[in-house]
Amino acid sequence: MANDYYAVLGVRKDASTDEIKKAYRRLARELHPDRNPDKATQERFKEITVAYEVLSDPGKRRTYDMGGEPFAGMGSGAGGFGGFPFSDIMDAFFGGGGTSRGPKPRAQRGRNAQVRLQIDLAEAAFGTEREIQIETAVVCGTCGGAGTAAGTHPETCDMCGGRGEVSQVTRSFLGQVMTSRACPQCGGFGTVIRTPCPECDGDGRVRMRRPLTVEIPAGVETGKFVQLRGEGEVGPGGGPPGDLFIEIVERPHPVFQRKGDDLHCTVEVPMTSAALGTSMQLETLDGVEEVDIRAGIQAGEVVTLRGKGVTHLGRTDRGDIHIHVSVVTPARLDDRQRKLLSDLAKMRGEEGEIHIKPGQQGFFSRLRDAFSGR
Repeated sequence: MANDYYAVLGVRKDASTDEIKKAYRRLARELHPDRNPDKATQERFKEITVAYEVLSDPGKRRTYDMGGEPFAGMGSGAGGFGGFPFSDIMDAFFGGGGTSRGPKPRAQRGRNAQVRLQIDLAEAAFGTEREIQIETAVVCGTCGGAGTAAGTHPETCDMCGGRGEVSQVTRSFLGQVMTSRACPQCGGFGTVIRTPCPECDGDGRVRMRRPLTVEIPAGVETGKFVQLRGEGEVGPGGGPPGDLFIEIVERPHPVFQRKGDDLHCTVEVPMTSAALGTSMQLETLDGVEEVDIRAGIQAGEVVTLRGKGVTHLGRTDRGDIHIHVSVVTPARLDDRQRKLLSDLAKMRGEEGEIHIKPGQQGFFSRLRDAFSGR
């Protein structure tokens, strides 16, 4: 299409609305497709029609004069005038308007369905098989999806003659314009159900609660979906079903916190056990594990059990368990305990000594640096 719409219509840029209308009518009669079947003239007719659509509309003309796109937000060639979309007018002139697209089928694909399923950490780690109850649309058992009562069939629509659409011819200054729309009586199906099935009322489907076995793969976590193809809603008219999406929600574990495929937990170790070393039993996903706490372990250190975490999704190897050590300092001491600790401090030369390590920052220093961007 040409960019200079004023030149296309042969008018000045300050032309009035009446001048623009007269110029367009003169050119439209001259270039009308009924008189000029050649392709070049038809393209020229399209140009003057688009130009008139822009310049006859005050809003589009103002946008065009300011260098903007007059059809922005409306799609290519999506404007309209004379009460008709531009695309409908072009279809009417060049063979699209009035061409039957045929009736649409009653059987249509159903929607996808979604349910939530809560599982335990062990089920997420190793996978599991669960039986759930879901309520979805299924094919009507009475009519088999046809939507009609027993012994009856859909009848051809007497309004559209089975075409699924009706056409309307309207006069405009361009001549006769034919537009098509879905038949209001049959809804575009081309047939009507005079006697609907009493079970589904003509929809071809009913809602039913049914059991379903779900395979949960190892390694899933909260927020992941398991897709079951063909287990969703059956479509209208007994159409093919959509898919079912199982949203996984993992229940909190009393001991472990999951981060990815690793598991984390915290154990409190008495000060004496941290100094002397000890062992403990930890209930893991694989059973009881003996965990060694080395002598001299410090608060905040981590003991790792390799390959005892969650299975990596789609693989066979697993994450780890990270045991965070918290050293518990006794808060209440009797006189004998206090003397024993005091004697130990004297023996180790640690009486009242506190060492500040270079580069170690306190909480408030770290907080200050975080806000200052250091």
